Amino acid sequence: MHSSFTRLQNAFGFFTTVAFVLGAFIAATDLGSARSPSGVVKTDNVQVVKGRPHYYSSKKEEYAIIRFSLEADLSSLFAWNTKQLFVYVTADWTGADNSSNSAVIWDSIITNPSADHLQNIGTVAMKKLRRSAQGKSIAPERGLLKLKNQKPKYQITHPSGKIAETADVTLKLHYNVQPWIGVLTWNMDKSIGVWNAMSGGVSDLFTLPALKSKDAKDKSSTKSKGKSKKP
Repeated sequence: MHSSFTRLQNAFGFFTTVAFVLGAFIAATDLGSARSPSGVVKTDNVQVVKGRPHYYSSKKEEYAIIRFSLEADLSSLFAWNTKQLFVYVTADWTGADNSSNSAVIWDSIITNPSADHLQNIGTVAMKKLRRSAQGKSIAPERGLLKLKNQKPKYQITHPSGKIAETADVTLKLHYNVQPWIGVLTWNMDKSIGVWNAMSGGVSDLFTLPALKSKDAKDKSSTKSKGKSKKP
């Protein structure tokens, strides 16, 4: 006869097998949920400044500050197995040595109503989220983004310390779907089944402006003072 320990092992093995099969089935249901993300992103104001981009920076260097506007519809990325959605915008360009460069300038986390408790927000904001999600499995407005003249969270730098007058820069919208059970999924270059690639989400090419020197600033201020003195 089997010992109690052997029976416990068999029961635990059966339980883990059932849990694995159930989890795999839940993760597979995402494949049947249609995805059709879309977005429009454009630059509003671009500046290149020389200084310390971070408080821990040991030296001064050139860094870019890019303000942008974004309109995106990512509501189709929310399914019943979606835990949260990580959205971010990058600035991408090709360097002089033909190297690919990409830097995140802004990001945000959008939770599913069932995962609101994971957010580190105030009591009042939490009550509003729960009220908006009451009676709804998924709140469609969670995936709609409308940002105008958005200030970036992060500045763009380069290991060389110089980034002014960089040409052919684009802003790109990215997403990362984090499910309750299953694998993480990112932007897709091609459509697969009912999962469509991102429609739009890429800005027009632009060039980072030149860094204004101190002499140029002094000359411009002198000219403005001279004009103001004329009758």
